[in-house]
Amino acid sequence: MSLSIKVCWMYHDIMDLYGDKGNMMVLQKRCEDRQIDFHLETCAIGEKKDLSSFDLVFLGGGADKEQISLIPDLLKRKENIRKAMDENTFILLICGGYQLFGQYYIAADGSRIEGLKFYNYYTDTGKQGTRCIGNIIIDAKLDELHTKIIGFENHGGQTLHVTHPLGKVLHGFGNAFDAGYEGFYDGKILGTYLHGPLLPKNPDVADFVITKAIQKRNPDFTINDLKPLDNTFEENARKALLKRFQIQE
Repeated sequence: MSLSIKVCWMYHDIMDLYGDKGNMMVLQKRCEDRQIDFHLETCAIGEKKDLSSFDLVFLGGGADKEQISLIPDLLKRKENIRKAMDENTFILLICGGYQLFGQYYIAADGSRIEGLKFYNYYTDTGKQGTRCIGNIIIDAKLDELHTKIIGFENHGGQTLHVTHPLGKVLHGFGNAFDAGYEGFYDGKILGTYLHGPLLPKNPDVADFVITKAIQKRNPDFTINDLKPLDNTFEENARKALLKRFQIQE
């Protein structure tokens, strides 16, 4: 069976904090190694795109200034994004992108940035400039995939009222200082504060995202249908980090 995925990277020119570009590089390489056609398009402010025509939409992280600059354009796309989600386009959101799918975000200067309001969660700002910073490991269940996800978090935003968290925090902070859980996953979107970037450190999560993208046009496809790849280097790095923080695989 010939497979392909079509990806849209939104606001690639301003929402690429902490090397989030690496997520797209990993997806492309892992697809190419399996002879899966990987077609990547970008979408800047004011550029016309039908997001429902893509298998995967990616929105990375950015500082408050960047988030404020793109909000008018993002809100204009709300119904098209909703259409994409309804038609099984998978959405991958990192940090700022994750925040903007909720109700609102309170910036460091106290200004309120309105979100797309697809979900009930909202993001306040850390008091007196406090931030959640450091390595983070979470225990997550993504459909049939049970895995420990490793990353790096650096966010002042405190995301609250998250009803479908991505995973339980084993080391680090998560959605907020005392949340105990990190990110959001409901089958339609995967939102997380994990930078680093996320996918180079977590090849199984990369394969999960590839699978979700493929399923838009091939709903019976499963992650077990992907050709196995040699993840020795990545797994050795993961083992070293898990050992450092005394967490069992």
